[in-house]
Amino acid sequence: MKKWHFYTPGQLKPKGWLKKQLTIQAQGLGGNLHRVWRDVRDSAWIGGDAEGWERVPYWLDGFVPLAYLLEDEEMIKTAKKYIDAIIGAQKPDGWICPCTPEQIPRYDTWAVQLISKVLTVYYECSGDERIPEVLYKLLKNYYTLLSEGSIKLFEWGKYRWFECFIALNFLYERYREDWIPRLGELLKEQGADYAEKTGLWKRPLNQWTFDTHIVNIAMMLKSEAVSCELLGQSYTNQAEDLHDVLERCNGTPVGLFTGDECLSGLSPIQGTELCAVAEQMYSYELLYACTGDRVWAERLELLAFNALPATFSDDMWAHQYVQMSNQIACRKFPGRSLFRTNGSEAHLFGLEPNYGCCTANFGQAWPKLALSAFLYQDDTVLSAVPVPGELRTDALTVTLHTNYPFENEFLYRVQARKPFRLRVRIPSFARDIKVNGAPADNTGELDFTFDADTDTEIGISYDIRVETVERPNGLNSVKCGSLVFSIPIAYEKRMHEYTRDGVERKFPYCDYEYVGTSQWQYGYAGNGFEITRHPVGEVPFASDNPPVTIKTKVQRINWDYEDGFETVCAKHPASALPLGEKETIELYPYGCAKLRMTEVPVIKRQE
Repeated sequence: MKKWHFYTPGQLKPKGWLKKQLTIQAQGLGGNLHRVWRDVRDSAWIGGDAEGWERVPYWLDGFVPLAYLLEDEEMIKTAKKYIDAIIGAQKPDGWICPCTPEQIPRYDTWAVQLISKVLTVYYECSGDERIPEVLYKLLKNYYTLLSEGSIKLFEWGKYRWFECFIALNFLYERYREDWIPRLGELLKEQGADYAEKTGLWKRPLNQWTFDTHIVNIAMMLKSEAVSCELLGQSYTNQAEDLHDVLERCNGTPVGLFTGDECLSGLSPIQGTELCAVAEQMYSYELLYACTGDRVWAERLELLAFNALPATFSDDMWAHQYVQMSNQIACRKFPGRSLFRTNGSEAHLFGLEPNYGCCTANFGQAWPKLALSAFLYQDDTVLSAVPVPGELRTDALTVTLHTNYPFENEFLYRVQARKPFRLRVRIPSFARDIKVNGAPADNTGELDFTFDADTDTEIGISYDIRVETVERPNGLNSVKCGSLVFSIPIAYEKRMHEYTRDGVERKFPYCDYEYVGTSQWQYGYAGNGFEITRHPVGEVPFASDNPPVTIKTKVQRINWDYEDGFETVCAKHPASALPLGEKETIELYPYGCAKLRMTEVPVIKRQE
């Protein structure tokens, strides 16, 4: 199996709406955590007295590629400051995490796995030649401790053992020493086997377990893809089998699996944690690079263009811990929580609703999507995720102008200094494909060959049809290509500034409740859908001016509140019979509709 490889931020540059989105992130919470949040600003990783485990590595995993993609010198300087402090604290034996020698046996080495991945990302962005040696010492020490029995995997490290393979593969390309695959074998031997856990995924319980934790599962999907080569094993596509169980028993219209914060079934009012969105995207990026199977790229787009933007405020200063498919309000529950194992504030927009892990970890999602735009094998370039951007190497420059997924037209400007092939992935839902105006078949990819000294343009377009997708309990969602559409609910924001447990929420990094102010008790009255496209503004997934909308007809139905709650709709309506006249409304992209109804019945006609 021949894998596709990723380019570096020095070779890839975002353009168009994607650069706008990355800039919003840099100007929002993701680019400013080191200024406003104690767990990053005062972390033990840099000599402070705040958290010294996963939060700084999580943050750097997104902050570093964001800084280099935007070529932001101040952010690059900040990233180097943190990396320098982490490297400077490495012990002679290679240990690098901020704890005393006496604490090491009780220190969950998930942090070792995570910081090794982050250092790999930093090297790919910066080219800092200190990093290979730092990683060598770090992971050789990890191997020694595990092989001698001084430490063992437990809790998070046990359930995320495969994360270490990002750095192990990096090292093995450079050193080819036997201890590297042996460390991989030790990690797998002591790590959790998720194929044995699937029975627990089929009937979610109101019980917190590592086996059903949604972020563990989102990370796990890539485990075989990242580990099989180093372990000398054949790839068996285990991810597809596991994905099938997860989707059937816990799937959502936007490709997520419910998890608030453990697997939560098929109800549209259960939530999914933001960390899972970011990690599931990363798993799909690596799965596509490993397999070349376009199903993973299409699943990636479904997450990136719907679930990801839905869980942030437009300015990305606030985020949710969990999002819901049918979300009519984001207000603190006055009594018990609706969620299986999350608290009553997990769906609010804010600095760190419920837990701060998502505050630290969300930053990787948009930058790593940008780094997945173009992949390569030898002299072949693959346009994998058709977002606007430019690839520039010594041999070629390929610039893609597009507003996809809001529009379906693509202009490639190709300048070849050496011969190469360009392959363009075409999604399964594309219809009436045209290349420079001429019809083309959808065979999954378009293939172009270029000689040296070529300067040309290729125009590609295709149509996408609106479809309704059946959901459980007689509900339906509306989908058009990689975009899912929802009935938007107007809302008012209620801002909350306060300090709790030493963490200050102060504008713009404060908390918000979203209070719904418009009707939501609708069913679809027929299958007529009219698409309208609008200019893409400064906020690509704007909540008040979406780049694309769909007009359709709806009618009021009998849809009450969930028993015991006044800000949560029932799992499904009492009846799909119409209660009023037909109304024409505009559906918004799921990622633009912060309050929304996504799973809705089709009206039943009275006899």
